[in-house]
Amino acid sequence: MRRIIGLFITVLLIGCNTDSGDNFALNGNAFGFDDGTEVYVMEFDSKNQPSPVDTLTVNNGKFTASYPKSDETDLMMLRVSGINANIIFFAENEDLTANVYKDSIASSFVAGSKQNELYNEYNQEIVEISARKLAINKAYKQAQIEQDGIMVAELRDENTKLTAQERAFKRDFVNNNSNTLFGIMLLSEMFNREEITTNETKAILDKLSPKMASSDLVTTLKATIEAKKKAEVGGVAPNFSAPDPNGDMLSLNDALGKYTIIDFWASWCRPCRMENPNVVKVYNKYHDKGLNIISVSLDKSGQKARWLKAIEDDKMDWYHVSNLKFWQDPIARQYNVRSIPATFLLDDQGRIIDKNLRGKALENKIASLLD
Repeated sequence: MRRIIGLFITVLLIGCNTDSGDNFALNGNAFGFDDGTEVYVMEFDSKNQPSPVDTLTVNNGKFTASYPKSDETDLMMLRVSGINANIIFFAENEDLTANVYKDSIASSFVAGSKQNELYNEYNQEIVEISARKLAINKAYKQAQIEQDGIMVAELRDENTKLTAQERAFKRDFVNNNSNTLFGIMLLSEMFNREEITTNETKAILDKLSPKMASSDLVTTLKATIEAKKKAEVGGVAPNFSAPDPNGDMLSLNDALGKYTIIDFWASWCRPCRMENPNVVKVYNKYHDKGLNIISVSLDKSGQKARWLKAIEDDKMDWYHVSNLKFWQDPIARQYNVRSIPATFLLDDQGRIIDKNLRGKALENKIASLLD
């Protein structure tokens, strides 16, 4: 697959009005694959995880199947046996053609129907931009080796312009294709990555057709927007409860001090572990003056011992909680945390007064409040 939109979704969207007994065809061209190679057709289950619904077999470079039409537009994918890569496509009650290349799964695609053509058009532009970025990065490293300051500055400026061009392309794309499944998928990804503002996102959602506006994907995006608003500077931090290292439930309200840091981290997160000594230093200096910290770990299920060892090794002598649910942690979702480390600084009323302070910036901020 050339590019997977990093979003797991359940899709119940706009489809064509067809008789339920009709089928659409999926015809595949398997370039370079031996006869007997298996191709798995997959869809997303109720937990938004891919699961196989059919297994097709390559014969004379071809594979084929047919599936019932429905009133749903489904996000699906193909996976070839022995290859750890996916080919995303959309089922829209129209015949589809898959072109799968053994020597370049990244160039494989499914053609047919509006959604797939939009997806392919988008990918083609992004692949071209990515190739240019890669070339700039290679030239930038070479210029650094040669200590060519002028070239370094020119390439840095070129990369900045290219990044702006990429974001402008994405904005135009979602604005022009907002009433499509892929358009809303892309909008959701951009919002989650903070590549588009809340106001811009709301403006696009306000223009949707009634049917699209009532879809599950849009409903989820609106809920994410509301969650993000609650976790912005100026908002009151949502309360939460989770098990502490002893298995007892501990809430944010129980941990509040004169000033409180909510620290999202994990034992497996290298940037978090690198930042921990600085946080320990600040805590040890200002805890007696009213600074509290409650760390929320995104460690995985079955890794409690690893979580506890990291607390001990890093000398994090403050409040800790974890649901041991990795990125499915409900507190991280409540605070719209998409990457770690992530921090929220609260006053004594639980209001968020700053976010994501690290290193010297964190120490300077706490010093300004408590010294």
